[in-house]
Amino acid sequence: MSPPNIEMYTTTVCPYCTAAKRLLSERGLVWTELRIDRDPEARMAMLSRSMGARTVPQIFINGQRVGGFEELAVADHNGTLQSLIEVDTA
Repeated sequence: MSPPNIEMYTTTVCPYCTAAKRLLSERGLVWTELRIDRDPEARMAMLSRSMGARTVPQIFINGQRVGGFEELAVADHNGTLQSLIEVDTA
């Protein structure tokens, strides 16, 4: 099974981004951080992929939008996160 492809759109000062990173780190997961405050192209990609959502973080696992930190925490709590990361992308 391939490791999950986790992408997180963030900004420098964002407590929810920090909380999301902590949760993923505690689960032993790694992610690609895309800083929308430093990269206008990343901001445009986030807006497109998230159907206009402007808040950060915006988290995608294997191309599927999870949402922000609150949605990530719910997914972790109800087992959805585990099923998302177990999808074989190979």
